Amino acid sequence: MIQYEKLGIFLSKPIAFLLVVVYLVQSGLLVYLIADKFDLEQQIAFQQNRITELEERLQIFKAIDDFQIGFNEEEIGHLTDVIYSESTKYKYDPMFILAVILTESSFKKGQVSPKGASGLMQVMPFVGADVAPRAGVDWEGSSTLYEPESNIKVGTLHLFEQILKFKDVKKALVAYNMGETRLRSLMRKNRPLPKTYLNRVVKYYEMLKENYPV
Repeated sequence: MIQYEKLGIFLSKPIAFLLVVVYLVQSGLLVYLIADKFDLEQQIAFQQNRITELEERLQIFKAIDDFQIGFNEEEIGHLTDVIYSESTKYKYDPMFILAVILTESSFKKGQVSPKGASGLMQVMPFVGADVAPRAGVDWEGSSTLYEPESNIKVGTLHLFEQILKFKDVKKALVAYNMGETRLRSLMRKNRPLPKTYLNRVVKYYEMLKENYPV
């Protein structure tokens, strides 16, 4: 009887060991499958985000190509990269930035206003000198604003700072267009915001969103 008990104990050890091995294998396989599924889902999400990004870049490129004046295809590609990058940085809709550019300069290369505002986003030199360091742009005088990349970096940050100051996109656009000092003067006098500039930006924005959807 004792021998049978000993034999039983002896036989139970490999069975228990086998069960432990099976359990560990099953657990390891389960962990692997879960990890593999998670990795697959991450890959799918990454690829989907990449597709969305490429579609958005393509629409930006098309819009620029349709409206630009004076840029070659390589420059259009570079403008697409800059506008996408700056829009991502400040959480803009890229079509909103394009709408501002169309309103300011009609997307014409080398545009200068009678008052001295320069480039695609029509930035005044004194604004450029102030904003450029914060935008990561090396300021080399007003000629810096003729470089489309620098102009867009300075312009998008300047507009973003106006949005932060006034907590209102419409007021920020008016400040961008006519200057912060003049806007504050209107606000102190309780006068309505000028509509012409705002309406042009909105009109362009709606047109771009309709014709270049993402």
